[in-house]
Amino acid sequence: MRILRPGAFSQTERATDSEPRQGFYAGRMGIFRQSAWHVILGGLSLVFALPLLWMLSSALKRNEEIFTIPVEWFPEDFLWGNFIEVLNYPGYPFFRFFGNSLFYAGMVTIGTVLSCALVGYGFARLRFPGRGILFSLTLATMMVPYIVTFIPTFLLFKNLGVLGTYIPLIAPAFFAEAFFIFMMRQFFRGLPKELDDAARVDGAGEFRIFWQIMLPLVKPALVVMAVFTFVWTWHDFFRPLIYLNDPDQFPLSLGLYAFRGRRLTEWHLMMAAATLMTAPLVILFAIAQKYFVRGMRMFGIKG
Repeated sequence: MRILRPGAFSQTERATDSEPRQGFYAGRMGIFRQSAWHVILGGLSLVFALPLLWMLSSALKRNEEIFTIPVEWFPEDFLWGNFIEVLNYPGYPFFRFFGNSLFYAGMVTIGTVLSCALVGYGFARLRFPGRGILFSLTLATMMVPYIVTFIPTFLLFKNLGVLGTYIPLIAPAFFAEAFFIFMMRQFFRGLPKELDDAARVDGAGEFRIFWQIMLPLVKPALVVMAVFTFVWTWHDFFRPLIYLNDPDQFPLSLGLYAFRGRRLTEWHLMMAAATLMTAPLVILFAIAQKYFVRGMRMFGIKG
């Protein structure tokens, strides 16, 4: 039996005593590192949110208070009546513009989600000759700038006699888009192949497999695609400007520009109209945030 002097410890006891200390210091460093990242991300979020906050602040001010020096972030009086004035302004049918934007963005979103999911499923799960070549050609279209194909596309719709309608704006969405085809292909490739085989054994057809089995499993990807498409279309200015002639058909993006022409110096009303235009996108992201974040995380892993 080994006899230790008073106050002496064996090496095993010393190692056992140091382990909690190392774990304690490691935990403290982990908390500090995590807190530092949260502070950095919070500061960056505030920087990106400044334009939005400035727009909301300006929408609640008088026109002469917007460009004061030093900058006043909080107005003396919150003028909520600016929003009412925008909604009721003669010659500016805000609700008509809002309905046009909702129809335009909604139809483009539906067409993009359905077509890209269907094409992506075909590239991922179906076997047919030339599949790799067709997929490569599809990705190659991402390298072609939009302005290169704009004139031929415009002439095509002109010869079809559909200028001045929503057909040139909505119809291309039902023929899929290369980036979202690639994204959906990646998601479908990550699903087990046994699902297809089991469904075929039970007598399911290819479209039923796609609609009832595969689509519910890629719901986060569909939400990501829908949110991106809706946001891009909601802010689209160039294509409605080219293809639409009737002011009653204008979406909010063109309507806001027309409002700027009428109220060139009244920036508080301009900011109020811009806030009303941005609000639906904020609400949409708040509703779809859970699926949107999950889909982006899954796409980052699969990509």
